[in-house]
Formats: sequence, C-alpha cells, structure tokens
Amino acid sequence: MLGRQHHYAGVLALILSSLVFQLAAPNAEWAKFALIVIQGMTLLAVLAVSGVHRWVRRAATAAVAVAVIASGLALLGDAVGSAPLRGTSLLLVALAPAAIAADLARELRQTRQVTIRTMFGVLCIYLLIGTLFAFADGMIGDLASSPFFAQANHASQADYTYFSFATLTTVGYGDLTAALGMARALAIAEALIGQIYLVTVVAVIVGGLGRSRRAA
Repeated sequence: MLGRQHHYAGVLALILSSLVFQLAAPNAEWAKFALIVIQGMTLLAVLAVSGVHRWVRRAATAAVAVAVIASGLALLGDAVGSAPLRGTSLLLVALAPAAIAADLARELRQTRQVTIRTMFGVLCIYLLIGTLFAFADGMIGDLASSPFFAQANHASQADYTYFSFATLTTVGYGDLTAALGMARALAIAEALIGQIYLVTVVAVIVGGLGRSRRAA
C-alpha cells in the first residue's frame, strides 16, 4: 500500500489522465461518458485523500453517481449531452482545489514541515486551476452569441482545455486565440495566476522541501 506521502501522487495521476483523455479522445458520446467517470473518480479521490467531512464525501458521491447513471442511460440513446459532464466538471473545479488547499494548510500548521505530499498537492492545485479556466471558457463559449475563438466557429471542450493550459503555462502557440472581450480578460488573468503560482507557491514549497531534507 502506498504511504500517506504518496496519496496526492495518485490524485495527480488521475488529474493528468483526465486531461490527456479529454484532449486525445474523439468528440463522441461515449467519450463524454468516459470523461464523466474519470472526473468523478478524480473528485472522490481528492475528497478522500484531503480528509474532508464525511457528509461532503457522501453528497459528492451521490452527485457523481447520479451523473454517471444519467449519462449511462443517455448513452443507450446515443445522446449523453453536455449537462452531466458540465455538472461533474463544476463539482471537480469547485470542490477539489479548495479541499486540497485546506488539507495542505492544516498539515503545515500541524507539522511545520514541507513534504513530498505537500509538493504533489500543490501540483494538483496547479492542474486544477487550468481545468477551472477551461470550464469557465467553455461556459462563456456556450453562452456567448459569437464564437469564443477567432479561428474556430464551433469549439469543443478539448479546444478549451488545450487553450487553457497553453495560456496557463504562457506557451502561447497562437493557433487558438480568444475573440471575445471576456475571454481575453480570462486569458490574461489565467496567465498571471499561472506564473505567480509557479514563482511563489511552487517555488516556496520546493525550497521548503529542500530545507526539510537537509534538516533531516
């Protein structure tokens, strides 16, 4: 069994698998169903590892079960739709980062020590920030009367995820650019948050981890 310090490594692997699948899978109904299952598993893993209150885990489990069952039944009719996927994504980006941050803050107060678990936790939050902005971009794209991207009239969720992480990491390929004012504002905010997070939170945690190992 993995030690407690490796728990967030498993969560990080789940988040990465969700992102890779979302980017690589075709825009098909079965892929939506599979993504709902993966994101639901990721959310429940985060809540279990972070030690949130039992009633939060029970409520999230019930919500994920409803989304999986509803999308599974819809898949039998060849039309999963976007509502179950949006709902699961919303739960993931709303609950997971807060649960991890609260858990890491609690652990740091108790132990006064940065561990490998802490490092994996902050990396999970970093990926979830990109997922949060991808979700926000998708919502804007669905609600706006004009296309979100200047280069595509009909964007998929994979496009939003790709654009979000290209923005978060400030890669800036330029193959997809935001056309709406709100989309551009979100892109600037995401780029700033991504860089500030890396040079402050991640840098501090890595530096603290090095000091903890030298002290040991």
